[in-house]
Amino acid sequence: MHIILEMPALLRIVIVFVCILIAIRRNLSLGNAFLLGAVTLGLLFGLGPIAMLKSVLHAVLDAKTISLAVIVSLILILSSSMEISGQMQRLLGGFGRLKSPRLNLIFFPALIGLLPMPGGAVFSAPMVKEFGALSGLKPEEMSFINYWFRHIWEYWWPLYPGVLLAITLSDISLWIFMPVMFPLTVVVVILGMSFLRGTGTDKRDESGDHADATSLAPFLRELLPIALVIVLGLGSGVILSKSVPAFTVAKESGLIFALSVAIVMVWRTNAMTHTQVKEALFNPQLLNMIYMVFAILIFNGMLEESHAVGIINSELRILPVPLAFLVIVLPFLVGGLVAITMAFVGSTFPILIALVNAFGQSGHLLDYLMLAYVSGYAGVMLSPLHLCLILSNEYFNADLPAVYRYILPRALALLAFGIIYFWILKDVIGI
Repeated sequence: MHIILEMPALLRIVIVFVCILIAIRRNLSLGNAFLLGAVTLGLLFGLGPIAMLKSVLHAVLDAKTISLAVIVSLILILSSSMEISGQMQRLLGGFGRLKSPRLNLIFFPALIGLLPMPGGAVFSAPMVKEFGALSGLKPEEMSFINYWFRHIWEYWWPLYPGVLLAITLSDISLWIFMPVMFPLTVVVVILGMSFLRGTGTDKRDESGDHADATSLAPFLRELLPIALVIVLGLGSGVILSKSVPAFTVAKESGLIFALSVAIVMVWRTNAMTHTQVKEALFNPQLLNMIYMVFAILIFNGMLEESHAVGIINSELRILPVPLAFLVIVLPFLVGGLVAITMAFVGSTFPILIALVNAFGQSGHLLDYLMLAYVSGYAGVMLSPLHLCLILSNEYFNADLPAVYRYILPRALALLAFGIIYFWILKDVIGI
């Protein structure tokens, strides 16, 4: 055991990830694979049984964990209710009037992506599945589209906590931060659109069976529950967080309230029967999804308890490497480890800001933070622990390695653009 504890923290984390991936490849359930990873992590970082049990209990009983499980459950209930009642089909039919298979595929993930909703990939998955089937896409292709376009806004959209934390830590104005970061969204969309070339044509194009393309009223009417979640969820969350600052899950509670209202609206407007409501409430996917949420957050809790992220940060800081290299590597690794934007921003940005100032580069702080953010987010998008990736693959029954074949080259291309963009900002424009 002493020899294991002397191993570099990065190597121990690699071992943990390998164990998780092997477990998944051997068809162990995702929840069980992450629990196995959590136990392995605890052992490799010297946590005893009591410490690991305390970490598990803290993660399971944490208000954030419970609220996330409730939100994911309500998302599934709302999606299931819209499917069972036929509202989803009417919504898709209304949007199909725009006659664009590509726009049909990306619109709903992008729309839901405007709302920082945990597990939001589940929300848009039924729409992508419907249009993906019309275009003859494989499950892995649909999962990639749903996952990729769900995350096009998080680089600058001010409703995302990671963005707000970044500007708070750096004391950079939001109105300066946003225009510098916005080009990243444009690049992400272009990279995603490159995948859509040659993905097939909407089969309804072949028959010429199209409704009036100019009538959007039916589409907007069927979209009302989703719009309600976005508007009411954000509004009530902001009101709660400002009026009750000590309420740690204020924003999550706003989403829970909005989702509950939207579900009742779907039930009432569609006059769903008790049998249909029961079918929506007892969807077999619910327990599996809840179990996965708890397992992932138990793993993240074990990461915190073991101080693994901090140890890795310390190991990298003492190496004689260029500042830009640290700015790329630290957020990328942490983002890949925890798959949460807030985590890599909160754990690495204070260190990186101090390093930038220590290197006499404070005048280029925004440039370095842009590079750190895009690097960290590339790690988040590539992480097998990313909740949206897990939920999306589970929904479409997609093979993880096959989905990675689409994600990996685009995430690396985004990172390469970030490096070039950093050079332009710092050395060409001189921001």
